[in-house]
Amino acid sequence: MLEQAQALQDQMVAWRRDFHMHPELSFQEVRTAQKVSEALTEMGIEAQTGVGITGVVGRIGDDEGPVVAIRADMDALPIVEANDVPYRSQTDGVMHACGHDAHTAILLGVARILNDMPDRPAGQVRLLFQPSEEKQDDEGQSGATRMIDDGAIEGIDAAIALHIASTLPSGKIMIKSGYAGAASDRFEARIMGRGGHAAYPHETVDPIFVLAQVLNAIHGVRARRVDPTKGAVITVGMVHAGDAANVIPNEVAIQGTIRSFEPEIREQLWADLEQAMGVARAFGGDYELIIHKGYPALHNDHAVAELIEQVAVDVGGEDVLLPPVAGMGGEDFAYMIEAAPGAMFMLGAKLDELSRPHHNPVFDVDEGSFALGAAVLAETAVRLLKQHA
Repeated sequence: MLEQAQALQDQMVAWRRDFHMHPELSFQEVRTAQKVSEALTEMGIEAQTGVGITGVVGRIGDDEGPVVAIRADMDALPIVEANDVPYRSQTDGVMHACGHDAHTAILLGVARILNDMPDRPAGQVRLLFQPSEEKQDDEGQSGATRMIDDGAIEGIDAAIALHIASTLPSGKIMIKSGYAGAASDRFEARIMGRGGHAAYPHETVDPIFVLAQVLNAIHGVRARRVDPTKGAVITVGMVHAGDAANVIPNEVAIQGTIRSFEPEIREQLWADLEQAMGVARAFGGDYELIIHKGYPALHNDHAVAELIEQVAVDVGGEDVLLPPVAGMGGEDFAYMIEAAPGAMFMLGAKLDELSRPHHNPVFDVDEGSFALGAAVLAETAVRLLKQHA
């Protein structure tokens, strides 16, 4: 399987670079979907477009037997690329800064391997090229939930995926059984005071001063309210207040993110954030808080994770595995593996000594890792078909 994937290395790189040069934002992946559909059609694979708005579903085999789904996301981010490379983004202000271009290219490689496989087990491999992993629409729907609503995972017995990791050593794989990614919620709030002249603060209720007290309370939630053995994060990432140096404003607007694993911790964080915001009233102000429920935590099925681990060793050797570590990033693949057993593994692809984190203008990956990722996905799909036969 690895040899077959290595034979497709140049093609996967070419696909990836084409997608990288033409990135598209969430639910706008029109060109990407077209290119995916064309590539699948050239392979002789049925391609269904417009699934989940701009998603594509390919089907290899029939659904008379077991059905195994493999998912890749396709959307990019609103980031200006800083890399000076031949495949640099040609779309102003948009960049593949999370590796979804690589995911799409690798899944196309998997499609070719499995479609050309003469002794492929009975059943169907369903290829899910998903839009909008990075963003929910105005109705709170992501690409995964939109595709689910359109029947993309109906009847599947298992689902697998990979996520390329620019910070992990290239040619290595990490798979974490159980909770591997966090639930990702967003909040926005207003702290209201009473503005006035900056030279006379005693005549006002300064919302910036109140904010300072609220921030301490928010940051104290993780430190003093949550079981220290549990994963939890509350981060304030946006603060907006005032228009002039000599004016105390009427209010401060803040936004932030809430991350957790266990459902009970998630609900505790929502309640404790509400209490922390209440500190504003103790200082004569007031507040409004809105919590936007995001993706659930990514919980890898134990049996599927163990299978991926074994496949990784069989394909890449005994030293291919990295110690499993859970991350606090959000991932809407979690919705798919709530519906059927599944797991996502991390594919190490650190390019060089430069720090190239995800969602960063200098993000980039080692394309030499693609063959390993494709081989592990393809071999895992084959073994899942045999298991469920």
